[in-house]
Amino acid sequence: MSDFLELLRARGAIFAGRGGERTPRHFGDPRGEYKIATSACGVVHRADRRLLRVHGRAPRQMLHGILTNRIPEPPGEVGDGGAGAGERVAAGPGETGGRDGVATAPDGAGVAVGAAALAGEAVYGAILTPKGRMVTDLTTLWLGAGEGEGLGLDVATAGHAAVLGHFKRFLPPRFARVDDLGDRVGLATVLGPGAEGAVAGAFGTAPAAGYVLLGGGPASGGVLVARGLEQVRSWNVWAPAARMAECWLRLEDAGAAPVGLGVWDTLRIEAGLPAFGADMDQTTIPVEAGLVDRAFDHDKGCYTGQEVIVRIRHRGRVNWHLRALRFGDAAPVAGQQLFETGGTRVRGRVTSVAQSPRFGQAIGLGYVRREVEPPGTLRLGSGSGPEVGVEQC
Repeated sequence: MSDFLELLRARGAIFAGRGGERTPRHFGDPRGEYKIATSACGVVHRADRRLLRVHGRAPRQMLHGILTNRIPEPPGEVGDGGAGAGERVAAGPGETGGRDGVATAPDGAGVAVGAAALAGEAVYGAILTPKGRMVTDLTTLWLGAGEGEGLGLDVATAGHAAVLGHFKRFLPPRFARVDDLGDRVGLATVLGPGAEGAVAGAFGTAPAAGYVLLGGGPASGGVLVARGLEQVRSWNVWAPAARMAECWLRLEDAGAAPVGLGVWDTLRIEAGLPAFGADMDQTTIPVEAGLVDRAFDHDKGCYTGQEVIVRIRHRGRVNWHLRALRFGDAAPVAGQQLFETGGTRVRGRVTSVAQSPRFGQAIGLGYVRREVEPPGTLRLGSGSGPEVGVEQC
């Protein structure tokens, strides 16, 4: 990974903010990088996410009672009609032909040429405490064709230590073990109108949904290419740390330009999407963050924290809701409190802030009391502070 960080520094990376010393906040021109990400193609290094591997005799069964989401079926070979993304991987620039026309990675991609790709479904969810508070959000996918290779959990770096502690309590080692791949595997997110072509050009595939494992996936020296957020057109590329520089250069050659995590944060805030470690933490009830429709399978059976969620969903309510905030010309910072006009009682708090070219003002996310119905207004810092627009996410 040191070679990769040196590559980023050579591109002008400025390391600061939520990603810490391992993720560039920007590359010297945040506005220009935003334009690249919204009109062409950018690539972001994402140290704010980590990959865990859960494997053993029965990882699927053990995780069933821990995760709020259903466990996806194991992947199948691309085009074999089995479990997988549901459609054939389209050929992309630089792609080499596999046996029977199955897509494979181009030579030099760091994966075995001729190895059949495996395609599967990725499912968003969360891990909760028995009291229904969040441990982390996550995306569940497989790292191979079955139990032996294990399930991959894409978790927030801010929550991964708590996840490991949670698994120590609730994951029976006789049936499932967890490996933290965070120092061995890295993530790059490719975003923008040109992202699909750049990913296909670099790796021979850009799945329309789900993910594709090439060369055995990142735990075996290959790569995992997954469709990213629907709200922010993107693809995620997981690769071994030793090959991150190689993958980054391939993406640059295919048309992606380096952009910082600040651009990613701006785009997700514009889309109203909370990030664990910024807008969600171990005190958050996922209903507050608007995750009930995204992160829960209400038919899957029991999971830790389910009773709290069911009780809220059917017979109760929460006092705080995640809202989109519009600050106009004000200069807010995360952590500031929100008040009613002329009031002294706290009616909300700011969790994320960005300067938005799309909206032409400072925008953010934050939690607002349920009595404040959007669209509405509050005041920043005090009852006489600058006016803040409150909108539905």
